[in-house]
Amino acid sequence: MIRVALLGKIGSGKSFVSKLFKFPVFNADNEVKKIYKNDRECFRKFKRKLPNFISTFPIKKKEVIKAINSNKNNLKKISSIIHPIVRKKMENFLNKNKKSKIVVLDIPLLIENKLNKKRDVLIFVSSSNKNILKRLKKRPLFNKEILKTFKKNQSLLVKKRKLADYIVDNNYPPSVMKNKIKLIKKKILNERNST
Repeated sequence: MIRVALLGKIGSGKSFVSKLFKFPVFNADNEVKKIYKNDRECFRKFKRKLPNFISTFPIKKKEVIKAINSNKNNLKKISSIIHPIVRKKMENFLNKNKKSKIVVLDIPLLIENKLNKKRDVLIFVSSSNKNILKRLKKRPLFNKEILKTFKKNQSLLVKKRKLADYIVDNNYPPSVMKNKIKLIKKKILNERNST
């Protein structure tokens, strides 16, 4: 099983690129949404650590954003609860898909949370600021303040770009992007088969 991990700025289109691989994808943001919706234990921990912000179950993303905006230390509290749950879900995903030739990891803080392995194929997805802003504005709860906070946490972008085995320029129409990913996929499979 080859682990392909996607890196890049928030809003660069990592989720779009991940789907083009046509292999199982672990999307950390989607997992967090599910946790907020279904995990009562997570809610109890949030309520204990952030009683002024988190009051009702399911957890509302709006309340989480409010907590982060009011005090940057709250992000650490939230991360300390949510990251171990996401890590466990990722391990379950990898076990379930161990017979797959490739699995794609779409995890925004993969490097920061040391979830990467030495043999991972790292792909950095880049996109123009204009396109990033366009994508982010389509999201519910688009908020410039929260964007700044997450950009700081998605630090090391220059370092990530240097670490990457491939850089994908995501400023092209979907048909062009499909071909780009097809070529990269072929290269990855050929390289691993020849080693």
